[in-house]
Formats: sequence, structure tokens, C-alpha cells
Amino acid sequence: MPTFHRLAKTSVFALVFALLASACTSSSDDDATVTIYSGRNEELIRPILDDFTEQTGIEVEVRYGESADLAVLLTEEGDQSPADVYLSQSPGAVEFLDDEGLLAELPSDVLSLVPETVSDADGRWVGVSGRQRVLVYNPDLVDPADLPSSVFELTDPAWEGRLGIAPGNGSFQDFVTAMRGSIGDDETLTWLEGLEANDVQSYPKNSAIVAAVGRGEIAAGLVNHYYNFRLLEEDPNHVGLNHQLASDDLGSLLIVTGAAVLESSDNQDNAAALIEFLLSEDSQRFFADETFEYPLASGVGPSGDIPPAEFGSVADLDVTGLGADLPGTRNLITEAGLEG
Repeated sequence: MPTFHRLAKTSVFALVFALLASACTSSSDDDATVTIYSGRNEELIRPILDDFTEQTGIEVEVRYGESADLAVLLTEEGDQSPADVYLSQSPGAVEFLDDEGLLAELPSDVLSLVPETVSDADGRWVGVSGRQRVLVYNPDLVDPADLPSSVFELTDPAWEGRLGIAPGNGSFQDFVTAMRGSIGDDETLTWLEGLEANDVQSYPKNSAIVAAVGRGEIAAGLVNHYYNFRLLEEDPNHVGLNHQLASDDLGSLLIVTGAAVLESSDNQDNAAALIEFLLSEDSQRFFADETFEYPLASGVGPSGDIPPAEFGSVADLDVTGLGADLPGTRNLITEAGLEG
């Protein structure tokens, strides 16, 4: 009898364990993949995603594209979207999705990893890295004494045909949105039309502007700070230098990469875990040391070559207010005759 009871008890435990194991395996199979729509280029985010998979066993499927285009796609897909996480290279597009009601509230332990100035007031998205808008210039073509203190000086005749912008880039669009919020649509359109009248040169992206400055094709360009540092690492002979505009000028706008979980996702726990991983010290050091961005998690500093910057309100505009009317910004840029 004792032997029978032991065997019976063992059989029951084995059955329960098998059922639990089966349930866990089924849940793991269902949730073992996170799908992210990424406005960041593959080279800027894939190494971190691979580390996430290695450490958690959760595979990451990625759809890459322009941040604004992916945001529009998500509004079209609605509840049927396969996306669990949205990663925007700038806050405008992610704030646009927040306004559309497509984002889930993030867990408090994720939001607590960064200062309040770089996360949504309602907890719907969080900044994971940051960039400052600067004027990159060629010192062989521009006397430092002639560098502007304000972005509004770039419509002056002295800059005719000498300036480059990337009107289709999300960061430029965030900057224009910030300008709209500061001085209104009419004055913003006037500035954009001033650039067009001043024969501004359009490029597809920031890196193309920096390269053009280095070649002497243009004298200067409006870009994010880190592109020049990257090119200098690749080519120490590159002559481009960054010029920080006045700290209270819109031209020195500080922009964050925003991450959010989609409300429609049925895999929100793992989606939030991925965002938490993006804010881990190792991931933040990757942003700082490999992509030369500003890490945003509390307690992690920038790369030694990067000048310090404070993230928060610039010219009385908070970074979380940049997405109120992303389509309107794109229309205004087009109306001024500037094409991406």
C-alpha cells in the first residue's frame, strides 16, 4: 500500500507538471515574438534588439521605415495591426499616435527609469535617446565669427545657396512643428518660404547633409548633432564642425526618440519588457558610445566627446508637445515649396 500511494502521488505530480509545462510552452510559443515598427535605421537599433533576444529568448520582428510613414500606417491598420511596439526617431510621430488613441499606458517601473521631461505626461510613451539640433559647417567656407546665433538668420542673403536641409526627415519636421507652436503657422511658413527663396539645398537625410558639408558642396546644414560625430569617427579627415545655436533658440531644439506599446497589442507585457531593455544601462551605453546620442535613462551620461545638454523645454516648448499636428507640418513644408 505505501508503495502504491507513493506511485499514485508521483503519477499525479508528473501529470500536473506535464500540464503546467504544456501550458507554459503554449504561452511561450504565443508570446515569444515581439513585433516592432521602427523609425530608426537597422544599424542604429538592431544590435540592441539582438541582445534582447539573446537575454530573454523573445524574438523580435522589425518593420523599418520613416517614422511618420509608419505612424500613418498604424492609423490605417488600427486594431488589426501586428505591431506591439512603435519606435519613432522623433517625438512628433509618436505623439501623433497618442492623439489618435492608439497607445497603451506604460508600466510605472518603465516610466520611472527616465526624467519626467522626456516621457509623456500621461505615460503613453517614453524617450530612450536624444539628439540636439545644430548647424554643421565647413570651417574652410565659413568664418566662425560669421556663424549665426539664431536659426532665423539663415534666411539672410549671406546664406543664399549655401545651406542644406532635409525637409522629409522626422527631426526637421519636429523642429518645424516646434516653430509652429512658438511663432504660429504664418510666421513659420514665412521662414520656410524664406529658405526656399534663398535657394536652400534639400537632401534626403541628415547624413547626406553632413557629407555634403565635408565635400564643400554646401557651407552648412541643419542636422542632429550626432551625425557629424559619426562621420568624424569613420573619416578623421572630415572637416565638418558642429555649431550650437543659442540655447533659447528654436534651432537648438532637443529631440528624443520615443518608444510606445500599441493599445491593440495582445502581447503588452513583453512589449513593455522590450522598452525597459532599451532603457537598460547596456542599451543606453550603446546609444551614447556607438551612435553618439544622448542617453536618457537616469544616471547614464553621454560619450566623452559629446557636449552636455539638458533635456526639457526649449523656447518654452516641451518635447512632449511636438505631435499635435504632424500632417499639418508636412503640408506646410510642401506649401513652402520644399520637398523631401
